Amino acid sequence: MTTHTVHTTCASPLGELLLTGERSDGLTLVSLSLPGQRGAPAVRAQDRDDRAFAEVRRQLDAYFAGRLTRFCLPLAVTGTPFQRQVWQALEDIPYGATTSYGDLAARLGVPREGIRGVGSALGANPLLLVRPCHRVIGADGSMRGYAGGVQRKVWLLTHEGALQPTLV
Repeated sequence: MTTHTVHTTCASPLGELLLTGERSDGLTLVSLSLPGQRGAPAVRAQDRDDRAFAEVRRQLDAYFAGRLTRFCLPLAVTGTPFQRQVWQALEDIPYGATTSYGDLAARLGVPREGIRGVGSALGANPLLLVRPCHRVIGADGSMRGYAGGVQRKVWLLTHEGALQPTLV
């Protein structure tokens, strides 16, 4: 079975998202990148395929409209075994909730000195939003690094109800 890497963009409240996937019989989502994100994949214009991402777009639209709290999409298996373990643990953080890096590490059986490794694995997550790494915050409630930018992390957590909107 041959696969072909394809991509599209999708308008969102966070800016234009870049979606990449592997197409064979269906589509397997490989990456969801936010504008300005470091490490976003390079794409070629001739590999754009908007139709292949119809279901991804439908679920993203539902998420941003507040009608979807958990994505159900075929995802590419990437990363090291440790990264995959951390990314899988993200699925257990409910919509509208947060956890700390230390609590996530403890749930994974990672010793205290390994918390930075958990943070590095989160930073390598290629599927922002879909794998909800934005739900991991500092133990003191601070917004720590997010590949899409801390302002977008705050927006996502406010959208999900984990943070209260601030008045300016």
